[in-house]
Amino acid sequence: MTTDTQVVPDNPQDVPQGFEPLFRKSPLTEPWEPLYQKKTERAVIIGLRLARPHTNGRGLIHGGLIAALADNAMGYSCGQATGWTTSFVTISLAVDFVGSANVGQWLAIESDVIKTGSTICFAQSLIKADGVTIARANGTFRVVPKKPPVS
Repeated sequence: MTTDTQVVPDNPQDVPQGFEPLFRKSPLTEPWEPLYQKKTERAVIIGLRLARPHTNGRGLIHGGLIAALADNAMGYSCGQATGWTTSFVTISLAVDFVGSANVGQWLAIESDVIKTGSTICFAQSLIKADGVTIARANGTFRVVPKKPPVS
């Protein structure tokens, strides 16, 4: 049984080749599952099949979803580019919306790390629906030393 607040799981054939379930879960993104990833040498691409819970009152993808997933993809990409030796928190995030997307389309957030340093990481991303750019984002992230595991 499906309600309006649940996302129906994708059929494997609905997920583009190279994508697998996202490695990290978050309370914010949990209602948007299933989320997928494709890792490259310096980036983590996040993807999902758009469903009703991803939309605004007009039935189009919600800008907040785009912003949150772009933030995640760029932060994860900073982590991937630095070998996951540190953590990152967002200092600034800007999103330009240049199009829209509908239920059923494949959304991919393709990030690129511009520069990493000892205290800051700069990244940008293109957000695409079925391969067409609908937004672009850029972010600045603070390097945060990883804490040792709590025993």
